[in-house]
Amino acid sequence: MSVKHTKPNFSQSQVSEMMKKLFKLTPSVIRSLPSYDDQNVYVAPVEGGEYVLKIMNSEDSKNPSLVEVQTYAMSFLHQNGLPAQTALPTTTGQLMSLEEIDCGYGCQKYLVRLLTYLPGTTISKAPLSPQLLFETGKTAARMDKILQEMQHPHLSVLQREKFKWSLSNIPLLESYLGVLDGETLQEVVKSVIHQYKTSVVPKYSSFRKCVNHGDFNDLNVLVQPDESDGYKISGILDFGDMNSGYYIHELAITVMYMMIEHPNPIEVGGPVLAGWESVLPLNEAEKDCLYMLVLCRFCQSLVLARYSVSLQPENAEYLMISSKRGIHIVCQLWELGKEHVEKVWFQSAAQFSDRK
Repeated sequence: MSVKHTKPNFSQSQVSEMMKKLFKLTPSVIRSLPSYDDQNVYVAPVEGGEYVLKIMNSEDSKNPSLVEVQTYAMSFLHQNGLPAQTALPTTTGQLMSLEEIDCGYGCQKYLVRLLTYLPGTTISKAPLSPQLLFETGKTAARMDKILQEMQHPHLSVLQREKFKWSLSNIPLLESYLGVLDGETLQEVVKSVIHQYKTSVVPKYSSFRKCVNHGDFNDLNVLVQPDESDGYKISGILDFGDMNSGYYIHELAITVMYMMIEHPNPIEVGGPVLAGWESVLPLNEAEKDCLYMLVLCRFCQSLVLARYSVSLQPENAEYLMISSKRGIHIVCQLWELGKEHVEKVWFQSAAQFSDRK
């Protein structure tokens, strides 16, 4: 089976049949939502309510224990006051169902869940004021702090040793570098990987461990207008990249994706860092590695998106969202250098905290 055929492609009639069979709901509106490897479908049933039918790709569907932990984590965050989706039980009381269906690639098995629909627009469409960036950093830190308290019999499945999106696994990018042959970006990525091995890896013993959401990006954070003409965070989506990691990983991921959306990317780090440290102050080793880990996440995003496009050319527009500006930003960050960027970020964070 070709790798590119793991992403589900259910028709509207298949979605409608599944909703009736699993949840005894009759859709009146069905609308496709963006997704990287899965299929997300907005469903409004005639019985009322709004939902997202999430159909996992056939590869991840082989690991129901991991999806079970992700689903539990969403519920746990919701119970602890953060805006995460929760899963609705099927008619038999299950929070997910393994369905064998042919959606164009032969019969394959897909894990299906019906999730609550969260209101709001993605943060990618909102003006990123310093206050909203502060709230984003604060929310990411609160999320990881809550997830660290979570208990579940299958938590060990989050130890995803060869998971290519984990910041612990940057050297895995070396096997994908061929997709950048002939581009100047390839040399920057090689240099970043080398710096990761020499300057970040020795510091891991000083990083604090936690459970990471792993993909706190500009399409996975929802916002709504607040009472003071700004925006508040109204939703956290997509727990598919959850893994056992480190607090500093989540912060680096958050900074990187907010930079993609900002007209002056270097200004992002300060407010996000201030928000994060209002909940979880960094130790010295974590501070020292933030710049490199942000660069590492840019490299992961750019290299793996390019690789995915080679497998799914029909999904190129969505897969390459971060790449449009990412190449320019990563080269700018690399040229400015660690000392300059850290000075901007940490001074800005200190000034922001003083104003709070």
